[in-house]
Amino acid sequence: MKLHAIIEGEVQGVGFRWHTQRRAESLHLTGWVKNLDDGRVEVVAEGNKTDLEQLLAWLDKGPSNAAVTGVESEFFDNEDGFDGFSIITD
Repeated sequence: MKLHAIIEGEVQGVGFRWHTQRRAESLHLTGWVKNLDDGRVEVVAEGNKTDLEQLLAWLDKGPSNAAVTGVESEFFDNEDGFDGFSIITD
């Protein structure tokens, strides 16, 4: 199963991507996280639904120095088969 999420708020420059990667890895999820040009953060994660739901609950709060104001999310049945969980830097 796949989760796609866009996180809004004060989520760049606060270690959000690093903390997301660590949380996803602790849940044995694969995928990626990246900053968007408009100040939001995008996450694509794959794994079982229970673990994806745990990640989504965490994304709603983020690390202690972030201020999440909203999360848009969708679940999909398909998977891309990522190898690990990476931080994308453009």
